Amino acid sequence: MRAVVFENYQEFPSLTEVPKPEPGPGEVLLRVAGAGACHSDISVYRVFEKGQTGAQKPPFVLGHENAGWVEALGPGVSERIQVGGAYMVYGPIGCGQCRQCAQGLETYCENAATLPYLAVGLGRDGGMAEYMTAPAHHLIPLGEADPVAAAPLADAGLTPYHAIKKALPHLAGGGRYALAIGLGGLGLVGVQILRALTGATIIATDVKEAARERAEAEGALTVGAGEDQVEKILALTGGRGVDAAFDFVGAAPTVSTAAASMAPGGRCTVVGISGGTHEFSFFTTPYESYVTNTYWGSVTELWEVVDMYKAGQIRPDVERFSMDNALEAYRKLEAGEVNGRAVVTPDPS
Repeated sequence: MRAVVFENYQEFPSLTEVPKPEPGPGEVLLRVAGAGACHSDISVYRVFEKGQTGAQKPPFVLGHENAGWVEALGPGVSERIQVGGAYMVYGPIGCGQCRQCAQGLETYCENAATLPYLAVGLGRDGGMAEYMTAPAHHLIPLGEADPVAAAPLADAGLTPYHAIKKALPHLAGGGRYALAIGLGGLGLVGVQILRALTGATIIATDVKEAARERAEAEGALTVGAGEDQVEKILALTGGRGVDAAFDFVGAAPTVSTAAASMAPGGRCTVVGISGGTHEFSFFTTPYESYVTNTYWGSVTELWEVVDMYKAGQIRPDVERFSMDNALEAYRKLEAGEVNGRAVVTPDPS
């Protein structure tokens, strides 16, 4: 079968033939409907070097945002999993024995450093292929929902959902403001989640006018980039600042913008992984506000994300690519030419 393979550090992936996988005990074989291309994939093959903390050993098939149809059940898998049924795949794979894994938070596995991989598509073969395997207990049924459009929600939906859910106490009540920085695949879904779960006024910012227009269509007030960006954000709040900020980029300038836009007692969550840092000062940091981070989310929360998708509360902005054009998806992603989320569709039907 054909697959997009990360073969060597610092090299663009290849579209090549690999063996069709077989499901092991407790696993299923999925015929992949859609696999989302994520900036994390670019970091895997462009940024990390051999031996670096967080580097995943090649070769393996990329793709950690996946949905598809169950083709076969491995040994010991319950027949409650329907062969032919459409499912979303929860990506992180932990040890299954620690306190975090017991809560379904395998993304925060206490023994992650000792495991051979982090997730499907991150150290273990993922979904940028015609077929993939996954643990049966990581499947969330999609019913009649479109698995291609749903695929990116495994990360681009779950990650903002987890961050926003943790910040909900800061957005409870009237007169609250939320800020979304970076309106790509995660940020636009984040705006939709904020609208569905809170009554807060949503402020969204991005350097791209087209991205801001899409956020406005979702009910957000938008601000462009520039030297007066923070001043404009603060003006929309009457000068008080936002109660919760979500930085979906994570670069130094965006972290700085988010932190400078905070109201006293606010929560600033850095979601994007672009290496930005934040400098604390007692005299410039709003009192009792803080900067934190989150990473992915729990399998239970992915069930909730799927429920929101089925209810029409989340509508991913998807650009589809055939398997023949899978590498073009990554080229466009690297060039900043993808609006929303690029999804590779290995199944031509």
